[in-house]
Amino acid sequence: MSLVGRVVIVTGASSGIGAATAESFAKESSKVVLVGRNLANLKTTEVACKAANSKAELLSIIADVTVDAERIINSTIEKFGQLDVLVNNAGVGERGSILDIDVGQYDRIFDTNVRAVFLLRKYAAPHLVKTQGNIVNVSSVAGLRSFPNSSVYCTSKAALDQFTRCIALDLAPNNVRVNAVNPGTIVTEFHKRMGLTETEYVKLLEHAKSTHALGRVGVAKEVADAIIFLASDSSSFITGATLPIDGGRHAMCPR
Repeated sequence: MSLVGRVVIVTGASSGIGAATAESFAKESSKVVLVGRNLANLKTTEVACKAANSKAELLSIIADVTVDAERIINSTIEKFGQLDVLVNNAGVGERGSILDIDVGQYDRIFDTNVRAVFLLRKYAAPHLVKTQGNIVNVSSVAGLRSFPNSSVYCTSKAALDQFTRCIALDLAPNNVRVNAVNPGTIVTEFHKRMGLTETEYVKLLEHAKSTHALGRVGVAKEVADAIIFLASDSSSFITGATLPIDGGRHAMCPR
């Protein structure tokens, strides 16, 4: 995969897809910058990275991507002197009918899912141009398909997909690639953080067997594997792509 020694930032590295992705990069002998808001969870990710590769070089940054984008990039350059890969994984979601939600939900979701990605890209781009590196954005099947009671979340991910394609064209002359992955239902704490109870979450996972063509939900490592591929030289002729990691859900229609 040719990721040895490459400097990689993974936002939202304290849990779920971000934690699995950080661990996968560590296993590939990359130098991994772990960004998250939860110190205890970030420490757990550090342990997992070291278990995957005892010689892994890590930098943990406690930060909120909505306000700390410049500090994240500057701290990375100060520590490692370069940046090769930016994985924009940090994201939030909330549910609610358009009849009930307020502008606060819109601001919270767009600040994290879109604006923070713009800011991180802004500060990272000059360094990625130097290394001819790349960006991988973590979007969602919700960016490709529409779901009820998720209007703001779906729209934020659709915006992220379009942003991915547009900046891929802007950065292509500099040989900087930009791609996105679009996970379906993945076993993480994401849905519980959106307010689902344990019982509701179990029901969601069971129902998801019928909404994903492969008849099951995914696990975080399956998304991480795709991110590793897109970040590596194995995907050197791919840019502006949005890759569903969703067991075929994006291709399905109700009948």
